[in-house]
Amino acid sequence: MAEPKRKPLREIARPFVADGPSGVSIRDRLGGLAPEDDTVLRLVGEHMGHLASRDLAARCRDGLEHSTHTWAARKRELTAQSSSRWAGSVTSNTHDQWGLSRRAQWAHLQSLAAGIAMLRHRLSLPVGERGSKGKPGGYRSQHEWFQKTRRLAILEGEYEHVRTMREAGRVSVVRGGRRLLKQRHNLTAAGKPETQWRAEWDAARWFLTADGECGKRYGNETIRVTPDGEISVKLPAPLAHLANAQHGRYTLAAKVTFPYRGEEWRDRITSNQAVAYRIHLNTASGRWYLDASWTRKDLPVIPLDALRADGVIGVDTGADHLAAWRLDQYGNPVGQPRRFDYDLSGTATHRDAQLRHALTRLLHWAKTTGVQAIAIEDLDFTDSKTREKHGRRKRFRKLISGIPTGKLRARLLSMCTQAGLGVIAVDPAYTSMWGAEHWQKPLSTPRRPVSRHQVAGVAIGRRALGHRIRRRTAPPRRYQSDAGGYRTDQARPGDRGREETRPRIPGPRTRSVPPDAERTRATRTSKTARDVRSAQVWAQDSPLLTD
Repeated sequence: MAEPKRKPLREIARPFVADGPSGVSIRDRLGGLAPEDDTVLRLVGEHMGHLASRDLAARCRDGLEHSTHTWAARKRELTAQSSSRWAGSVTSNTHDQWGLSRRAQWAHLQSLAAGIAMLRHRLSLPVGERGSKGKPGGYRSQHEWFQKTRRLAILEGEYEHVRTMREAGRVSVVRGGRRLLKQRHNLTAAGKPETQWRAEWDAARWFLTADGECGKRYGNETIRVTPDGEISVKLPAPLAHLANAQHGRYTLAAKVTFPYRGEEWRDRITSNQAVAYRIHLNTASGRWYLDASWTRKDLPVIPLDALRADGVIGVDTGADHLAAWRLDQYGNPVGQPRRFDYDLSGTATHRDAQLRHALTRLLHWAKTTGVQAIAIEDLDFTDSKTREKHGRRKRFRKLISGIPTGKLRARLLSMCTQAGLGVIAVDPAYTSMWGAEHWQKPLSTPRRPVSRHQVAGVAIGRRALGHRIRRRTAPPRRYQSDAGGYRTDQARPGDRGREETRPRIPGPRTRSVPPDAERTRATRTSKTARDVRSAQVWAQDSPLLTD
């Protein structure tokens, strides 16, 4: 009987050092604002937000016909109603918004194409047929098959609509956010009165963002912040009569200190390097905040071999925890595995806080172990979240969607860069399966069973170190002695393959020796177990003399 053919393994990508964040953003509260300061900020934000909305509408009308000439024409129109620097910030922000919407449109198109392909595959199979080779089978019943044909028609219609819009250069973008816009249609479900929603909507559409400029005083001429924390804003032309300082500027009564990375911020502004600022209002608390951001260039790149020198910590990402295990440079698990839990239920702020708390504990432990890198999987569940692929497996779809791959990767890169640690990204193929196959049983004990996530961390760490995930297997019993030397299935060509030839001990080997020869034989090997390794000397009795 012919053996069944094994499914070929896909090619494993090489591990690489993930690039750290290229920018920094810090925030501080504008405490002690006077009532007139609040009024001026609201007027400026409303005026510039109105101009930003008009500019975004003009950019969307241009579509694919956009060019440097149309960009310059829009900027000239805005300059007359604000200033040249305000106009530059508005047009650059509009360009970024349009580009982001364009990329989101492409991702949506790819998701629709994947769903259509999966539906067509499952509809082509007979009803009730089981899946194979990682692909789902046919639908369970004729009724479900019919409902999926209707679903396929809906997706195909939506795909054609999105494709037509993309070819025409049209995008769908909402200043203030689509989620907040949709809440207006059902304020009862959102739990907000109309006045509260209106305040949030207006604040989200304000524009109080100023790009930085190298060589200018304190790195920004529109929103200027001095080293001692004094804030002044260049007022737009229609609001210049509200200025309380020279050259049409308004100085706020509040001051900022930036407790986090404040020294780095002061070093930049004192050397007149570009720093971008954004002023925004939290309508729930009624507090104003100032964000400062800048770009980090010429970041040091640590080679992969240098990060591997002291071992790594392999981290497997779960839906509710991080499973980590430290490995030395040879790929051996060291110490005990660690688990860092987080709860991703609740609001976005709560989820982000949970991630940061778990990663902080992970980095503190990594610093105490002395490793220089953390190994993670380069995961992407984009093609695995659709209901077309997993059908009724709602719990599994929810589990995959709950794994915070993108947010965790961004947070980990940022926090590791700040802590001086590197991040090695590895191919996620077969890490959980091979880790459970080769490491779960050897590392488990009756009192400490090892989970599948923990051994997946071992597999991730070994792949990051450049080792095979498969552990060394014990050779047959007869090969564990002098029969052929200790052998393993991972021995390299230069490794010692067997016991070396016994050295020759000089001295008389028989009693038939010259009179002046050495008559003292070597000391025989000790028969006690404690001395056999430390004081072993090879000795051999002389052969018997026979007549």
